[in-house]
Amino acid sequence: MHKLTGIGGSERHLLTLLPALRERGIDARFLGLDVPGSDAGRFYRELAEAAVPFRSVRCTLDVDPRLAAAVTTAVRAEEPDLLHTHLVHADVYGALASSLTGVPFLSSRHNDDRYLLGPFRHIDRAFALRARSLVAISHAVRRFLAEAGLPERKLVTIHYGLDRLPAVPSERSPAEAGVPDGARLLLAIGRLTAQKDHATLVRAFAAVRSRHPDAVLAILGIGPLGEATRELARTLGIADAVLLPGRLEIRDWLERASLFVHPSRWEGFGMVLLEAMLAGLPIAATRVSAVPEVVADDATGLLVEPGDAPALAGALSALLDEPERARALGEAGRERARRRFSVARMAERTAALYGSV
Repeated sequence: MHKLTGIGGSERHLLTLLPALRERGIDARFLGLDVPGSDAGRFYRELAEAAVPFRSVRCTLDVDPRLAAAVTTAVRAEEPDLLHTHLVHADVYGALASSLTGVPFLSSRHNDDRYLLGPFRHIDRAFALRARSLVAISHAVRRFLAEAGLPERKLVTIHYGLDRLPAVPSERSPAEAGVPDGARLLLAIGRLTAQKDHATLVRAFAAVRSRHPDAVLAILGIGPLGEATRELARTLGIADAVLLPGRLEIRDWLERASLFVHPSRWEGFGMVLLEAMLAGLPIAATRVSAVPEVVADDATGLLVEPGDAPALAGALSALLDEPERARALGEAGRERARRRFSVARMAERTAALYGSV
């Protein structure tokens, strides 16, 4: 069960995990909490293509007794052996449905969300106590949850897994969006929010651009800081080299990019890091949360401290200056992704956890 507003890391995780569980004999089904006006239809189309059964309920308010009733009715209709919830809305309403139906549940935690350090942690802890197990998608998230007061005996780490890039072509290719032929493309993917810290990236890129005038930066995503990011690029005089084409399918952009950059302030895992690694891209990223679990510093990419624009500029310039080194880092990243973050490994660990619960 998951609230749907689009397809981000946790949604992509489910689109990968559910078919893999079904291949292993588990009758995995999906219950969506659909936000009106969201991109839920795209998610369901991919589920249908993967032959994963699903149903949905309408989600309009954060606190809604009608939603609680609808979720409980849906759970009763499906008669599952186990309910697996993802993110806070599903956790809350799934816990309520579990209480009313007697179906045991477990919860996956996808981020080291800062709100869990505030007053909400008491509410979250009350719901989490009912869960049979709490799945952290990284060791960093597991440590964070323990520090937030969740019971360590219930915490287990199961990393994301991914075997291939998305098959769907991008709605707009890099060339159609304005990337010149021959330009070296620096690619970032993520919501335009404070967590992703694209402001530091734009400042770093301004320094890179002065040394590499053929470089272009593209940030795929939407969010509340979109206009502020454009204004910063204009202020720094690099608006013509910074592209914000919105939220697009990422395949063609990964295939066109020279390197991938991920400047987050915190990150539960970073599915886009796996996608970039499978594309064979060297990565410049911040040394925060789970990123060092995914990107091996100086082996598959370069890690810098968060918020440090000069250090990030140095890492980006180093990758552009040394193409052979960058290529070797990218190939090592591809091998690391296939070896340590496979779909089979993720699905088998999840199936084993279901059996133990």
